[in-house]
Amino acid sequence: MLDSRRLDVLRAIVEDYVSTGEPVGSRNLVERHALGVSPATIRNDMAALEEAGYITQPHTSAGRVPTDAGYRLFVDQLSTVKPLSVAEKRAIQTLLDGPLDLDLIVDRAVRALAALTRQVAVVQYPSLRTATLRHLEILELADGRCLVVIITDAGRVEERLVALPRPLGPEVTLLLRGRLNEIAAGQRLADAAPAIDALAKEFPEVARASVQTVAGVLKEALTEGHQERVVMAGAANLTRASTDFRQITPVLEAIEEQVVLLKLLSELAADSGQVAIRIGHENTHHSLAEASVVVAGYGPQRTVAHLGVLGPTRMDYPGSIAVVRAIALYLSRILAS
Repeated sequence: MLDSRRLDVLRAIVEDYVSTGEPVGSRNLVERHALGVSPATIRNDMAALEEAGYITQPHTSAGRVPTDAGYRLFVDQLSTVKPLSVAEKRAIQTLLDGPLDLDLIVDRAVRALAALTRQVAVVQYPSLRTATLRHLEILELADGRCLVVIITDAGRVEERLVALPRPLGPEVTLLLRGRLNEIAAGQRLADAAPAIDALAKEFPEVARASVQTVAGVLKEALTEGHQERVVMAGAANLTRASTDFRQITPVLEAIEEQVVLLKLLSELAADSGQVAIRIGHENTHHSLAEASVVVAGYGPQRTVAHLGVLGPTRMDYPGSIAVVRAIALYLSRILAS
């Protein structure tokens, strides 16, 4: 374990390199930071940090830059999260205030993340698999079909148009709506599935085929792959940081793949308001070996989805952590209202 002085030297190197993008020399540290020791001592500390693998020299006669291990130690040693400025708080409040439409909320959240962190922002939609049902509505239509509306605790509204074997009729429709809400309201849809499966037995034989059809549509809503989706913003931020990558194209290709982003978010799954970070080679996807990811979970009472930012390892970690956590908490509060 490094002593406190060498941790201070590492912190100063990380902060200067993130700020300037230039390798940091001992003279810069003496001039910019009140470390309370002589230049010779700082040089010795830098040599020790390099030997331990926390910093490296990109080329002869250059200063030092942090390694993935150096960034990781810096992040792990953060005792406090950088507070949001008044302008940042106002920007988040302005972007997220308004009608509680889930699509609009997600769109505003991803744009706020990208604007405030100047990184690529990703927001996952709440999944029906993990959602708790708030209400189920069944509306019988005139052409032998019915509309099933699924409303979750995360504000998500899903509609399914169902072709019925035969009309339900007003009485059966009313009874089915009531029983489905008795069975499933307040539960995760996945947990309610067995009881929904058995529901047809409670109805007259003439209505069972139609009840089973409705139950099947509800189950299908839990398993459809497209329910797991993310929205992204700020790809231009990544291209502006292209000098931080040896090759930017593989990174851009990776973030365009929803499967990659969803896997990344699930691997970094964090509780609501808590932040998880993966730096450089800690990422399992080889194209992201020069990138860092900061992720937090959000949800009204528990985590229902995740959001985060992706950028170069030369990232403002305290600032990114603060914004990601704040927007996750804002979203959680909005969905709970």
